[in-house]
Amino acid sequence: MPRRVRGGDKGMTYARITILVENTVRDRGLLAEHGLAFWIERGSKRILFDTGQGHALRNNAQKLGVPLESADAVVLSHGHYDHTGGLCDALKMTRDTIVLAHPAAFAPKYARNPDGTARDIGIPLLDERKVKGLANLIGVHGPREICEGLYLTGPVPRLTDFEDTGGPFFVDEACRHPDELPDDQAAFLETSAGTVVILVCAHAGVINTLHYVRQLTGHRPIHTVIV
Repeated sequence: MPRRVRGGDKGMTYARITILVENTVRDRGLLAEHGLAFWIERGSKRILFDTGQGHALRNNAQKLGVPLESADAVVLSHGHYDHTGGLCDALKMTRDTIVLAHPAAFAPKYARNPDGTARDIGIPLLDERKVKGLANLIGVHGPREICEGLYLTGPVPRLTDFEDTGGPFFVDEACRHPDELPDDQAAFLETSAGTVVILVCAHAGVINTLHYVRQLTGHRPIHTVIV
């Protein structure tokens, strides 16, 4: 359900995470949908991490008092519709913002139905060219600091032999070529108590992602995993 998670340490920049979109709600007036969106406040910076399907984002932000128009950056964890459907609305509300995403987020994406047919599960309404017309699009090819103490993993190495992408995903409508989802990435915050990891779908694998975050942080302990 949309809620706030607070975090901060003496001598470190304050952080607050608001879950704007997920598949359950508790309070009157909020909308639930299959998808995720986070509002991350780190010091003076405001980051929209994913946008849900797009039906609930604007409503929930208004109800929770989140000023989407003030976003300094919009980050896409990967290119599936349930995380990017609200991108068009978000970019219409913001001015001079940046979008951070792996280039593969804009590639064709399909899922195979049980009857063998395929459905398009890629970014709706927008392609890479249109996003560039609305914002400063920055490709994420590796680990990247978004603002002080807040980072993206970039593509996650696939090392385990028991994790897969989590579904019948393909880059073609005929479902002949699997989508390995190289665009999948997580975010993480550094605190004095340890690392706070924000997983979304973790198509690269939860264990792969957490191992990689540990590697990127010099094997600091993981304090919290938000998933």
